[in-house]
Amino acid sequence: MRYLRILTLLLLSQVLTLQAQPIRGTWVTNVASSALRSEENIRGVVEQCRRHGVNTVFVVVWNAGKTMFPSEVAERYVGIRQDPVYNGFDPLKSIIEQGHAAGLQVHAWFEYGFAYGYRDSLTPWSTRYPHWQGRNAKGHLLQKNGFYWWNSLHPEVQAMMKELVLEVVRKYEVDGVQGDDRLPAMPSEGGYDEWTQQVYRAEHDGEAPPRAASDSSWRQWKADRLSVYGESLYKSVKKVRRGCKVTWSPSIYPWSLENYLQDWPRWLKGGYADAMLPQLYRYDIKAYEKILKELQSQVPRRKRRQVFPGMLTSLGNGYRVKEDMLREMIRLNRAYGFQGECLFYYETLPSMDKPIYPDNP
Repeated sequence: MRYLRILTLLLLSQVLTLQAQPIRGTWVTNVASSALRSEENIRGVVEQCRRHGVNTVFVVVWNAGKTMFPSEVAERYVGIRQDPVYNGFDPLKSIIEQGHAAGLQVHAWFEYGFAYGYRDSLTPWSTRYPHWQGRNAKGHLLQKNGFYWWNSLHPEVQAMMKELVLEVVRKYEVDGVQGDDRLPAMPSEGGYDEWTQQVYRAEHDGEAPPRAASDSSWRQWKADRLSVYGESLYKSVKKVRRGCKVTWSPSIYPWSLENYLQDWPRWLKGGYADAMLPQLYRYDIKAYEKILKELQSQVPRRKRRQVFPGMLTSLGNGYRVKEDMLREMIRLNRAYGFQGECLFYYETLPSMDKPIYPDNP
């Protein structure tokens, strides 16, 4: 009995030590990458993470209206259980098993969030739920940078996304779930669909929303509703499994609020973010240090341990960050008081000659 008690305490100590470690992570996506296509490829991901001292992987589970895992929720809504490219293989299950065996934390990353398509508005989602689609001031479908968006304020849209997130939390031993610059988010040009206009009028004595999407009060009204949803999602995850972390990876502030209605300093202050990974994506070191300094000024010192800069290190067009720039970005992060970071994206690791974190356990 005494032996079992000691063993339990040792295991608990190891878990708490892992959870207390700063995030030194990478995003693993299915775009311009075959990392999730097989058990063997996932084994390679885990080996590269261990080699480089990366301790956390944020693995994509929701992209272009399809799930990377077999989803009863998605099947119920649109009849598509899983992205057919996986042919029944469950990459989320595999990377959790292999990652945990290697001491990594694995978070489910809902990459597309409230965007339902890319360069194509005709999807099973838009066919079945046309009233979900976002609209701009001209009444056109809500589109930005090639992505088509739902009305992120609509209760049915929010309920569906919550179901999808909670399905993962219940079915898989993920260490966390993550929304990024599309969850909770919506292009600030949105909000001109019939449902949102009715709600706005009801709260403003019949007055219609401003025709200028840039109107600060109108923008904040929408942002506040998304913040409320973010808090609700956080609490719902914790109700299902207290130890499951909820993290966000928004755009830089205040650009995030002005363009995607993400008032994320409020989320951090409100206590519904276990970690914040803002996207400080820049191609040169001077520009990176500039926004890093801005980030430092936006985050109270007591909250800085929860913030981990997201760094652009690879793109599908062949871009790979130079090793010296990567190491300088990490050095600057430490100098400005941030103890970890996350790399976008995994394909950076195989291109690095030397371990990124040689001393990380």
